[in-house]
Amino acid sequence: MPGSVPLGLCLDTAGVQVPWYFRCPISLELMRDPVTVSTGQTYDRASIESWVATGNTTCPVTRAALADFTLIPNHTLRRLIQEWCVAHRSMGVERIPTPKQPADPDLVRSLVAQGPGLPALRRLRALARESDKNRLVMATHETRAALVEAAFGSGSGAASEELEAEAMAVLALVGLGEAEAAEVVGREERVARLGKVLGGGGPLEARVNAGAVVEAVASASGAEARAALGGAEGVMDGLVALAEEEKANNARAVRVGVRALFALCLAKENRARAVAAGAAAALARRVAEGGAGEPERALAAVERLCRAEGGRDAVVAGAGGGPAAVAALVRAMSGRGAEHAAGALAAVVVGAGGSEALQAEAVRAGAMGRLLLMVQGGCSERAKRKAQHLLKLLRSAWPSADCVANSDDFLQHYHY
Repeated sequence: MPGSVPLGLCLDTAGVQVPWYFRCPISLELMRDPVTVSTGQTYDRASIESWVATGNTTCPVTRAALADFTLIPNHTLRRLIQEWCVAHRSMGVERIPTPKQPADPDLVRSLVAQGPGLPALRRLRALARESDKNRLVMATHETRAALVEAAFGSGSGAASEELEAEAMAVLALVGLGEAEAAEVVGREERVARLGKVLGGGGPLEARVNAGAVVEAVASASGAEARAALGGAEGVMDGLVALAEEEKANNARAVRVGVRALFALCLAKENRARAVAAGAAAALARRVAEGGAGEPERALAAVERLCRAEGGRDAVVAGAGGGPAAVAALVRAMSGRGAEHAAGALAAVVVGAGGSEALQAEAVRAGAMGRLLLMVQGGCSERAKRKAQHLLKLLRSAWPSADCVANSDDFLQHYHY
């Protein structure tokens, strides 16, 4: 609405006083989705969910322990707030929309209890697609375990394959916990099935869902399980193919490929496999093109793969040559993956295969300024150490004596 006033505390300053009982006791803003907790107090859903998510187990107002974390929608209060908004529309107040409630846990349990069937699985998939809240409701061991059994069934024929593909799609949306991940990676035939789907050249959607399950399993597992996944035939090649997906409408495929490769490369045993499968070149190309989808994870994987045999050369080749790789990594040092970009840049310009020419190229591309900002800024201590290390390595390529002198003073100030 033109001239409308955003909901919240600013309503008071705009000359519209919000009744205190319409405000969330946590945020002090007008409630958009009021819910009541076990103590009888009402809060805005987003605020109380954030409160609980940070580890709090008490009611913010009464300080009494929450008997459970069930949030009951307060429909009466929400309707009163909506009526108040309508009554003050002439003053620019917008009516809050009626929030879509999360899926009913009883409905989810009922669908799971029906056993593996396409109608139930399609309904579960539709619920999972609707919202994060629905996926949270569905993220129980009971639901996930049933989906694992359905996705890795032992049936044969087209009908069985369709059912398994649908279950895999739901599992990709809901994710897996440690227990369900162990049920997948602990059975060779299930790991082999993931590799077969990923590397079999089937429908892209099926390959993306299998990749998402690989990423979920790897993220919930330890190094040994990650190594088992990465060593399965078809897994690495299939994930690289997703990361290299060129179709513009398949951003999810690229994102899933990058995330899964990152998760697998946390295990040292997988890094040589990833380089051999073309992951280093593919991820470096995505970083250079600025289309990684998950730039921080892509850079973290590139940094790790630079340490594997042949990884540094593959990264350089994938980015389009030494100068192009240097330029891409320097650009990336201004983003969220700056720490990993600095680590990868050190491997490219100083490690085996590096050269004074590439070091000079890094300086010309603006590496010094960005590294100094990393040292001065709010980066983690580990990121600062990487920046300081690379600054030292590039000192011989600094362009002038004045620059060296000034930088010496700076480095001494930061305890070099």
